[in-house]
Amino acid sequence: MSKISKLFKGSSGGSGSSSSSKHHRSKGGPSPQEAIHRLRETEEMLTKKQDYLEKKIEQEIATARKHGTKNKRAALQALKRKKRLEQQLTQIDGTLSTIEFQREALENSHTNTEVLKNMGFAAKAMKKVHENMDVDKIDDLMQDITEQQDVAREISEAISGPFGEQFDEDELLAELEELEQEDLEENMKSMGGLPSVPSSKLPSSQPSHRTKSKKRAEDDDDMHMLASWAT
Repeated sequence: MSKISKLFKGSSGGSGSSSSSKHHRSKGGPSPQEAIHRLRETEEMLTKKQDYLEKKIEQEIATARKHGTKNKRAALQALKRKKRLEQQLTQIDGTLSTIEFQREALENSHTNTEVLKNMGFAAKAMKKVHENMDVDKIDDLMQDITEQQDVAREISEAISGPFGEQFDEDELLAELEELEQEDLEENMKSMGGLPSVPSSKLPSSQPSHRTKSKKRAEDDDDMHMLASWAT
């Protein structure tokens, strides 16, 4: 019988009559939860064993240092015990790795089983929901919905369209220009308006002083010429 088998046999025997009877009562072997729980307990036990061995190794090293060359026999015995403890520690490390791998695999298997179980449950529920559904009726229903959407769109377009009489936009723009012109004239009147144009003719411009002098000189020349003719 291997050491691992002895380990599991010992742990199952020392765990108490309640767990042993539960194991015997379960048909087809233990449940995944029970197996995972047992593996976790074994991991905890081995971890405590590791701590104990590490402390013993430190004690043996201290003993070897204490005796040293003064008492070689005692020092060598301490080192031998340390070697045996280290071998046990190495074995426990390997056992822990195996147990951790087995526990993780079992946990993943249990998770996958639960996922598949729930997916099957959901599939049955979906099948039950679809039992009263007819594909042809669904197609007819979708067609009716599409037709009603078209009717609703036509009604919306009719409501949002222009209502009442239609007017020529060019005529409205021309009327708007007339109103703006009237407003401009009213504003000009309120500001006093433009100055009125005089009805009478403006007086002709007076001849300049130079023009008057030239005309007077010409008249004097004419008078002298007449006087010479008379003599």
